[in-house]
Amino acid sequence: MGVRTVYNGYKQHMMCGITGTPGTGKSALADELEKRGYRVVHANEAAKAYALERDDERDSLVIDDEQWAAEFEPVEGIVEGHIVHLLPCDRIVILRCRPDVLLSRLKERGYSNDKIMENAEAEAIDLILIETLDLHDEDKILEIDTTSSEISECADLIEGFIKGKIPSSYGSIDWSDFIGEI
Repeated sequence: MGVRTVYNGYKQHMMCGITGTPGTGKSALADELEKRGYRVVHANEAAKAYALERDDERDSLVIDDEQWAAEFEPVEGIVEGHIVHLLPCDRIVILRCRPDVLLSRLKERGYSNDKIMENAEAEAIDLILIETLDLHDEDKILEIDTTSSEISECADLIEGFIKGKIPSSYGSIDWSDFIGEI
């Protein structure tokens, strides 16, 4: 059994992933959980070491995500990033955001139109949820709609899920009405 670390009086001995399409609130939630005493690893920085090439058209790096996931050293605490669902996490939280709101958030970040559309479409078709279900047991997954939720409210849900007080839940968020309208 691994080393146990105490966070806010709770013995933590698992790796919880927070994933989602860019713009769903991963970094903001990770920052809030870090303020609450959780160890947080920002996976996107570590993944850059596995870049195969730069895709200038999409303004992103092409990552060898299979090698990254295979070589990732599990940590106790929270791992945040849009591909952490590929890791062997004990629990996975998928953040979701209504595609029309996501469009606005990504536009404010200065993303290119192609990149905005790609991410909004990925959100509309449940891409990260589908990938997560392919790799993880259903009882390890919590999906949270961050469209109009406060960061503290979402952080409370994640803490409850980590501690086993909030049950697994996914599949109730349906953005399929936005397919073709994006």
